[in-house]
Amino acid sequence: MFEFDQYLGFLAFLTILTIGFWLMIFLLTFVIPYWVFGSAMERLKELKEEKKAKREGLTS
Repeated sequence: MFEFDQYLGFLAFLTILTIGFWLMIFLLTFVIPYWVFGSAMERLKELKEEKKAKREGLTS
């Protein structure tokens, strides 16, 4: 059915496909939510500090 070089090519294809699949699962379930949540928390922290600085600037 397959010659040896075709078999090796097929195994390489399956390996790359499997690595890509698990990489996408990892990125979609961990990295991207971590990145989005972390940047949202940083932005909220910056907004809170700006509000505090503005309030302190008005009172003094």
